[in-house]
Amino acid sequence: MLYELLDYLITWHSGFRAFEFITMRVIMAVLTALVISFLLGPYVIRRLTRLKMGQPIRDDGPQTHLVKAGTPTMGGVLILLSITLATLLWSDLHNRYVWLVMATLTGFALVGGWDDYLKLKHRDSRGLPGRVRLMLQLAISLAVAGVIYWMAATPAETQLLAPVFRGLGWQMGWLFIPWAAFVIVGSGNAVNLTDGLDGLAILPTVLISAALGVIAYFTGHVKFAEYLSIPYLAGAGEIAIFCGAIVGAGLGFLWFNTYPAQVFMGDIGALALGASLGIIAVITRQEFTLMIMGGVFVMETLSVILQVVSFKLTGRRIFRMAPIHHHFELKGWPEPRVIVRFWIITVILVLVGLATLKVR
Repeated sequence: MLYELLDYLITWHSGFRAFEFITMRVIMAVLTALVISFLLGPYVIRRLTRLKMGQPIRDDGPQTHLVKAGTPTMGGVLILLSITLATLLWSDLHNRYVWLVMATLTGFALVGGWDDYLKLKHRDSRGLPGRVRLMLQLAISLAVAGVIYWMAATPAETQLLAPVFRGLGWQMGWLFIPWAAFVIVGSGNAVNLTDGLDGLAILPTVLISAALGVIAYFTGHVKFAEYLSIPYLAGAGEIAIFCGAIVGAGLGFLWFNTYPAQVFMGDIGALALGASLGIIAVITRQEFTLMIMGGVFVMETLSVILQVVSFKLTGRRIFRMAPIHHHFELKGWPEPRVIVRFWIITVILVLVGLATLKVR
């Protein structure tokens, strides 16, 4: 919205030209989302508490989590509001990529919100049936992927790129659609599985969003894209505004979500944020880079898959409990230790992911 006023403001004072640059608007998006989170956070927490939006706790979970019963959930509303307002204020609303990422964020938020509502209504941690939830996520992801495929103006927009190796890629054709849907759905559920400890999921999301914002900026800049041997996609740089909004909103939410948490984000936040990371990676053609940077999310997801497969085939469990962060808790690690160590791993993986761009 403010971006639309630039032409007028520049004629009034040349200093407003600074806001034409994506880098400045990314900074403003971060700060805007952060301030909104700080200002609205206490109100949202009070409101959720008044509405008795207390998080149902798994009966088979670690006993230390029982004290968390009643902590308000669906705090992801605060994140979504902050991201949306900051993005609408500072991005170019004529840019197609902005609306694609916003549509994905909103669609998965609705699915997650419905899931949270059912959990709260029935006081049951299971919520929406898994098959229904997956079908809704696939429908949204396939629709978004189909739009990207239909609007693709260059072959690079639907090419699968290998990390590290320069020029090694595969033109996917229509297979791009199911692949993109897989990445989006997988990313959304991976973040959701990780969101089991105070602050565990939100800071890795912030770190990965910041890195994807850098990649989006490079992808939308012809000289940087050529230098790094990555696809140049005109207009993709605007996604960096959205990434900046995630960073600001995430840090603001972490203020209230850090151990011991005053509020949980719930599926409404975790699914939406994870799917947003997925769609950004799909647009910038960095799906494998996302998998590297989101190694903690991948590890959490694999731990659940391995646990289920092992139990069904052999009747034995690999981990004391899945996702794997609960395994470490049951081994005696205090919750803050698990959280911070997973954060440290994410910092390392994000740096490795960014390094793959230069290695090419």
